[in-house]
This record gives sequence, C-alpha cells and structure tokens, in this order.
Amino acid sequence: MPPRDTKRATERDFIMAPNLLEKTALCLSGLTALGIGTFILLAPHPFYASYGIKLGDDASLLSELRALAAGLAALGVIMLAGIFRSPLTQVSIVAALTVFLGFPTGRIIGLVVDGMPSASVFGALIVELSIATLCLIAFRKWLLPKRTGSGGRVVRPGAAS
Repeated sequence: MPPRDTKRATERDFIMAPNLLEKTALCLSGLTALGIGTFILLAPHPFYASYGIKLGDDASLLSELRALAAGLAALGVIMLAGIFRSPLTQVSIVAALTVFLGFPTGRIIGLVVDGMPSASVFGALIVELSIATLCLIAFRKWLLPKRTGSGGRVVRPGAAS
C-alpha cells in the first residue's frame, strides 16, 4: 500500500463546506446573476425595455451589453458551483460579493452623478442591496479573521494552519 499524502489530506480537512445560510446566499445571488446575465445576453431589448430603456440597433452598444451579460452569467455559475463543490466556496463567495457590492456601488454613484433613475432601476438597486446585505451576513465568518492558536495568529476559514 503506497504511503498516504498527509499534506494533501491536511489541506482537504481545512476546506469548509458552506452552511445553510451561506448556501442560501450563494443560491440567491447565483440564480439572480445567472438569470439576469442570460436574459440580457439572449434578449437585451426586452430586458432593458422592462426598465423603460430603449436600446435601438447600435451593434456596438449591444455587443458591450452582451459581453457584460455573459460575464455576469459566468459569475452566477461560479456562485452556484460553490454550493456543490466545497473547494470552490471561497471563489464563489468572492464572486457574489464582487457582483452584489459592485452593482449597487455603481448605481449609487449614478444617483449622485446623474440623478434619480426610473422606479424600476431604483427597484433593482434595492434588490441588489438586499442581496448584498444577505451575503455580508452569510459570509461574515469568511470576511472577519478569527484569533486562535498560540501567539494570536490570524486564521481564516478554509486556510490551512
């Protein structure tokens, strides 16, 4: 029988599976990002019409919107993957926080610089802030270091000691 790779086993032991709240946050954020990204990618005109925005037929604008939408959909897939594959949980959390802190930040900057958007765009801001809040609550243990061990060294979840 070949010797067991203890270093690899030790690293595997420190990969934390997401709990129910974390899975819920990843599921909601992942489905939202995947759904919106896919809708914009496949049907940008109807999607933006639902916000009261008329896109027109500018191929360059549509290309930019589809490219961003594909990125959003891909991030949604990454968020969902973290529910089922523990080694991807940290990447999934980073993806969820990036999207759902980034989008409302951009909308708030738009509010300050450009003024009040339509009610439906403002509603999207509220939804994004709600998902961001859920993610911050769900992922707080991943964001805040724990002090353990001798010497008060900082240990983060998922990190090998």
